[in-house]
Amino acid sequence: MSFDQFLSITPSPVLSGLIWVVIIIALLYLARSMVHAAIHSAGGVLHNAMRIGSRSISRAEARLKERNKEVLLAAGREAKERIIEREFERVGDSVDKDLSKYPALRRRLNEAIARIDEDHQNAIDVPPSPPGWTKAVEVVAKIDAPSDYMIGNILADIHKSLVKAHNQAIEEYRKASASRHKILSGMMPQWIKIQQTLSAVTKNIDSLLKRSRAIDRHMKEYEDIVKGTDRAVQTLSSSSLVQFFVSALVLVVALGGATVNFSLIARPMAEMVGGTNFIGGFRTADIAALVIILVEITMGLFLMESMRITRLFPVIGALPDKMRVRMIWVTFTILFLLACVEAGLAYMREILLQDELATSAILRGDTTLMVAGDFQWITTAAQMGMGFVLPFALVFVAIPLETFVHSMRTVIGVVGIGLLGIIALLMRVLGNVFRYGANFLQKLYDLLIIVPLWIEHMVVRKRNGSASQFKEVSP
Repeated sequence: MSFDQFLSITPSPVLSGLIWVVIIIALLYLARSMVHAAIHSAGGVLHNAMRIGSRSISRAEARLKERNKEVLLAAGREAKERIIEREFERVGDSVDKDLSKYPALRRRLNEAIARIDEDHQNAIDVPPSPPGWTKAVEVVAKIDAPSDYMIGNILADIHKSLVKAHNQAIEEYRKASASRHKILSGMMPQWIKIQQTLSAVTKNIDSLLKRSRAIDRHMKEYEDIVKGTDRAVQTLSSSSLVQFFVSALVLVVALGGATVNFSLIARPMAEMVGGTNFIGGFRTADIAALVIILVEITMGLFLMESMRITRLFPVIGALPDKMRVRMIWVTFTILFLLACVEAGLAYMREILLQDELATSAILRGDTTLMVAGDFQWITTAAQMGMGFVLPFALVFVAIPLETFVHSMRTVIGVVGIGLLGIIALLMRVLGNVFRYGANFLQKLYDLLIIVPLWIEHMVVRKRNGSASQFKEVSP
């Protein structure tokens, strides 16, 4: 039934439209309670669904947050245990080294002290003993005959002897003093040796004290991690984020190095395996070059694991020391051979480039020999050096890769917590939108039937007024 047919129930379209409007409003008025109930039920259902979903997501967020906290604390505890273990090993090595030298050190100190004591005893200043004839001088001096020339001669001889003895005593005293000074000057090397020995002891003790303070600091941080304090969690979280981005940056740099390495060996590999063969839409030469680079990275990972620098594969770290040493030599040998192969491929690349230049010159009819000069060997040596060094440089990718893998778990957890929080917030907002939207739709529905509602309101008001008047009139 078309719209024109709806308007043709009466001769006047306007009157027909008014009739239909009245009918529709009447139907809407009659269905008001059911429509209100339906809107209220739909809004309530959607609101409750969103609220329940928000609560579920909030619980999942809390569980993920707790799980991320456990993972973060476990990773921090493991890293801190490794640091503390390494510090104790250093302290143990330092103590063993110093204690092994302690008997010799003590012997040197005792010998030096004994020499110093002996030299000190030899350097004691002993005054010269007075001559034995001084008593004779005292006896002669008591004689009461000053005019006797014999006594004067005796006294003159005694004076001469005293002067001579005095000079001899002074000379002997000077020689003895010089000898004592020589002995004292000979004590200086012993004092210097003692000072150096004590300085070495002080240095070792200071080193041990410094390491002990570092161990105390690490132990305090380890206790905070074990207790799971908020400060430890925040520190580990920020540290994990920093490590993630730094390791990602280093991996990007390593990817650039791998790309350069790939460009060095891809072209000569085409001459070896064929440049027209394809595997799954990719050239076989490119796949072979990529496999060589991946094998080098794998050997680097195994080498780092065997040296216990990284711990991506606990099985390798748990091997016996003898087996680990063998694995180190095997992986290093394979890596060295691959580096030599890449150096040869880089040299082959330079030869192919020169051949192509010569061929293009012949095809152009250029008979002039374009020679790069005596410096052509520089580019060849540089390419061979890069081909040999880059595989060993890619070995160290294992360190940032381990950091990236361990920190990525925490970063993914943090991102997941943030996404779940946003989803829970959006669901709560949508739940409130559905709830208040239902009220809005009810008001909008009543707005469409405002005329019947107004009439109903007036009738109810008049009826209530009549009822109140009847109550007032009745006795």
